[in-house]
Amino acid sequence: MMKRHAQGRVPALMLAAMLMVTACGGGGDGGSSTTPPPAATPAEAWSPLYAAGTPLMEQIQYREADGTLVTLMGSRPTERHARERGEAWDAPDAGPGRYLTFPTFYFQNRTFGIEIRDGVPAGRQKIEMYLRVNQGIFDGTTFSLFRNVLDPNVRDYGWAMNTGFNNAKEGGLPICREGQPKEDCMIVFDSNWRTDPHSPLKIGDPIELAPAPRLKRDPVVDGGGSRYYSFEQLYVVGVGMRPWYGIAPNLDSAPLPDDTLLGGTASISYNYSEEPMRVFQQMSNNIGIANTQRFVEGRRLFHTSFADGTHSEHDKDNPVFTAHIGQLGARYNQPRCIECHTNNGRSKPLALAAKLDTMSILTANAEGGPDATYGNNVQQHAQSATAPAYDVTAQSFETTVRTLPDGEKVELVKPVFAFKGPVPARFSARQAPQVIGMGLLEALPESAILAQADPNDANGDGIKGVPNLIVDPETGKTHVGRFGWKASKASIRQQVADALIKDMGVTSPMFPSPGCQRGAPDCRGSTVPTSVTENELERMTHYLSLIGVPAQRKLRSGFPDGVRVSPEHDVNPAQIARGSDLFAQIRCVACHTPTMKTGNTHPFAELREQTIHPYSDLLLHDMGPGLADTLAESRAYPQQWRTAPLWGIGSLRFIQGDRSSVRLLHDGRARTYTEAVLWHGGEATDARTRYEALPKADRDAIGAFLDSL
Repeated sequence: MMKRHAQGRVPALMLAAMLMVTACGGGGDGGSSTTPPPAATPAEAWSPLYAAGTPLMEQIQYREADGTLVTLMGSRPTERHARERGEAWDAPDAGPGRYLTFPTFYFQNRTFGIEIRDGVPAGRQKIEMYLRVNQGIFDGTTFSLFRNVLDPNVRDYGWAMNTGFNNAKEGGLPICREGQPKEDCMIVFDSNWRTDPHSPLKIGDPIELAPAPRLKRDPVVDGGGSRYYSFEQLYVVGVGMRPWYGIAPNLDSAPLPDDTLLGGTASISYNYSEEPMRVFQQMSNNIGIANTQRFVEGRRLFHTSFADGTHSEHDKDNPVFTAHIGQLGARYNQPRCIECHTNNGRSKPLALAAKLDTMSILTANAEGGPDATYGNNVQQHAQSATAPAYDVTAQSFETTVRTLPDGEKVELVKPVFAFKGPVPARFSARQAPQVIGMGLLEALPESAILAQADPNDANGDGIKGVPNLIVDPETGKTHVGRFGWKASKASIRQQVADALIKDMGVTSPMFPSPGCQRGAPDCRGSTVPTSVTENELERMTHYLSLIGVPAQRKLRSGFPDGVRVSPEHDVNPAQIARGSDLFAQIRCVACHTPTMKTGNTHPFAELREQTIHPYSDLLLHDMGPGLADTLAESRAYPQQWRTAPLWGIGSLRFIQGDRSSVRLLHDGRARTYTEAVLWHGGEATDARTRYEALPKADRDAIGAFLDSL
C-alpha cells in the first residue's frame, strides 16, 4: 500500500492513474462518457469535509480539573424492557418484544437525558445524576439502577435501587421541566448496590441505568401517551457509557469487549427482546442529550410521506406532518425514504416482472449527460394518470452454474432489465443500501482513506484501490467520495439531498429545483421555497449520522438453563473465529479493511476518535466485466465499485424479513455470500480463487463470520 501523504493533495501518480482509468470509460457526474478527461496535473487539491477546529454540536463527556468524570447520556421512550420478549422466558415463542419500537409522538416532548457526575475518579465516594428534559414537562419519572444480580429469580427486569427525581421547588413532587437548573431534579448515591452489603464504588464497577419517563398528565400535552420505559444502559464507573451484553446466570449486564464493537462506543448493545428486525433503527449507544432530539426529529422526516404527510408507523395515531402534504414530485419512486430502505436496510428483492421502484435506476445518454427522457434516473411513478409509464422490471435472469473444486455447484443469476419507456443509452440498477454507521464513515479522516490507495499496485498484490473525488454542488469544493455504490457522494448531506430529488422529486437547499434531477446546469439558481427546509435537511443528516452499528454477535450470551436462546444469539464462537481468520488469510481484507479510526473534526462528539470495524476501505476497485454496467459516476468508471462496508451484513436476514429476501451486490443479483464472492473479478480474482479452493467447512466458517457482523 502507498504511504500516507500530506493532507490536501492527491499524489501525482495516484491522480494520473485515476485519470487514465477514467479515460477508459469514465465521465461526468451521473453519467459515462467516451470523451477523455482533462490531462493530468502534478497534483490535485481536495478539501477536508470537516476542517480542524470544527465546533461540536454537543459535548458528551469531559473531565473536570479534579478528575470528576461528566457524561451526558441521551435517551428516548420505549414501550417495554430490554430483556422482555413477547412471552415469558420459559414459554413458547409468541413473537418479539416492544423494546426497540418507537411509540407514537416519539419525536416531540419525550426525549431526555441523564447528566452523570462521577466523583470516584476524583477520589470521592459519590455519583450524582441529573434528569434533563429536552422538551416540555415530566411528572413522575422513576429511575431504576443496579440490576439485582443477587436475586436468582430476576429475569426480564429487576433492580436493586428504585428511586425518582423529587423537585424541592415543586413541593417535593417529581416534576422536572425543560431548561430548569439541573440541581432541581437529581439523585445521589455513594455505594455499589450490586453487593450485599453494599460495597464502596470503584472504577470499573458496572451500573445498569433504567429511567422510566412520565409526561405531565391531565391533560397530556399532546395526543400521545404519558407513561414509558426507556433504554436500559450500562454505565461503567470512571469510564462512561458502554454497549453491553448478557452474561450468566440471568443475562446480567457486562461491557462488550472492544473487539465486538464494530462502531466503537457508538455500537448498539446486544438485543434480548427478540427484535433483530429493528436493530438498524437505533441511535448510537453514546448519543448525547440534545442530539437525541435531533435524531428523532430527523427520523420523523425519514418516515414521512411527502404525498399526504402521514408517518409510516401508527399512521392513524401519529400526527400528520402537514407542512409536507403535496410535496411529492410530479414523478417519483416512493413517497417516503423508509419505503426503499426496509427497516433501514436494503431494497425489496428482485422479482420477475415486478416494478423495481425501491431501487434506483440511474441513466445517461451516450455522451454521459442526462438522458433526454429520464434525466439522471428513472422515476417510475407519476402523479398524473395520463403521464407515460416508465416502469423498469427484471424481465428475466441469465443463469450460469459454477462448479467449485470440491464439486459443489453454485447457480449465478444476472438480471436482464426491461424499460416500459425508451431504453437509455447507459444505465445502472442500484439497490438501496442499509443506512447504519454512515456518520462514522463520514468521520474518517481523508488521510485514513487515501493511505490505503495503491493505483499502481506498488506492493504487487493485484489490488489498485483509488478514491473517487466529488465536487460539492453547494460549495464547489472537491472532497473524497464515501457514500453510494461508486463513492459518488462525499457527505451524508449530499446523499440525503440527492435521494430526495431523484427518488421523490422533493427539493431541498442543495437541489432547490426539480430541474436538478434532469441535470439542468442552472438548477441551483431557483429562489422558490424548497419542500425541505435547511433545518429539516440538517435534521435528516443528523439522524443518519447518529444511527448506530450493531455490535458483532460472536459471543455466547448467558441465557439461563432451560431458556430458549434467541436465534440471533445462537452462535458458534469457534466457527466465527475460524471464519475471521480465513477471511484474512485469503486476503479479502485487502479491500474489506477490518479496522479504521475516525478523526477529531466531525461536529458530532459521538463519532470522534472511534476505533471502528467497517470492513471497507471506501475506495474504488476494478471488479471485472462480470459486475460492470454501462454508467460511470464522477471518476468511477463502469467496472469500478466502492468496497461495500460489511458491518450489519449478518443482520440483513432479520431486517429484510428472512434470508431468502436478502440480496447482495449493487443490483441485488446475489442471493448468498458464495454467489456474491463468485461474481468478484478484476482486482478480486485472486481472493475469489482462494475462496473457491477452500473446503466447504471453511466456506461455511466464513459465512458464519459474516453472519456475526
